[in-house]
Amino acid sequence: MTVKKRPSDLTSLERFNLYYREKEPPLTGGQKVKRFIWNPKTRQFCGRTGASWSKIMLFYFTFYAALAILVAICMWTFLQLLDAREPKWQLESSIIGTNPGLGFRPMPPEVASSVIWYKGNDPGSYQFWISELSSFLQKYKRDANKSGAGQNIHNCDFKLPPPAGKVCDVDVSLCSPCVEDNGFAYQKSTPCIFLKLNKIYGWKPEFYNSSDNLPSAMPDDLKEHIKNMTAYNKNYLNMVWVSCQGENPADRENIGPIQYLPHRGFPGYYFPYTNQEGYLSPLVAVHLQRPKTGMLINIECRAWANNIKYDRVEGMGSVHIEIMVE
Repeated sequence: MTVKKRPSDLTSLERFNLYYREKEPPLTGGQKVKRFIWNPKTRQFCGRTGASWSKIMLFYFTFYAALAILVAICMWTFLQLLDAREPKWQLESSIIGTNPGLGFRPMPPEVASSVIWYKGNDPGSYQFWISELSSFLQKYKRDANKSGAGQNIHNCDFKLPPPAGKVCDVDVSLCSPCVEDNGFAYQKSTPCIFLKLNKIYGWKPEFYNSSDNLPSAMPDDLKEHIKNMTAYNKNYLNMVWVSCQGENPADRENIGPIQYLPHRGFPGYYFPYTNQEGYLSPLVAVHLQRPKTGMLINIECRAWANNIKYDRVEGMGSVHIEIMVE
């Protein structure tokens, strides 16, 4: 048997529920939403009073502030362990490894493409390639009006390596006719392509120490060039040599004669790269002097040194270029 409580025996909450259940009509869906957002009788916003919201906001503010401080401390500690100029992991212990890649400029607008195509009689079609090369070579130009410009640049030679704190100059004016004033010879249908080795901190090339001990796979014209140069100056052996040729017999027939400027390779005095201030990668300008027009020519350019591994499939030690001049 249920005993009915007297009003004086009810708790405040029971009296509240009894009163409003008896007095309030059922709420519609919209009214329930409005009541949830703001309840004027209980002064609750989204089911919480002002004091409740203040407490929860204080909790989350404290939590995320502590989390941010912890992350900042971890980042600061991590940065203290890093050298701003010298990477902790180098050469064999690094992800980059010890085999520098060979790159070329100008690059096509499509990232996955390696095709340089233009019409020799249409300035609009080759202006893009000229602009790309001009932009790329901009950093190789010294601004004489800029304070301190070129102060750590040294005019190096095989007998004059850079002293401590200096870097070797890369004089692109020696690459004529592959210069900006000449439009890099694109308007003459004899385009220039620039090659560069990707920088690897601390990497030193292992040169071929004798012109009589060259790889059998090396092109005959390069072997002959090395023998002629080293007969004049043995120091020229200290070079990362470069060769470019058509990939297939038809390409080798269509590519025509090639000129390499200012050297047929990257002089050894530019290495190693140790993040020196003002350091610029050496360049080789490849001038295609008479490529056959109207033909797509596949070209493979390769870097030669004892410690540069070559794999055409993987693109190691070489770069694939396609060019078509109409």
